[in-house]
Amino acid sequence: MTRLSELRENVRATQPAPPVMSPYLEKVRAHAYRITDADVDELKDAGVSEDEIFEQTVGAAIGEGLRRLAAAESVIE
Repeated sequence: MTRLSELRENVRATQPAPPVMSPYLEKVRAHAYRITDADVDELKDAGVSEDEIFEQTVGAAIGEGLRRLAAAESVIE
């Protein structure tokens, strides 16, 4: 299995995020550099565990990276 395949499989295996995480995960996808401790604290205050925040953040970031890679490859080909 290639590394890209492993990354895609990891993203597919990530459990669906709770609805309260939707705005945060969109921010991860579009403007990850804007994520602050306050964003994470807000999720924790809403009852989301640190483990779930981490897993969902990594899944969203990898998924977005793969999406951007595919877009770049389609232009190059």
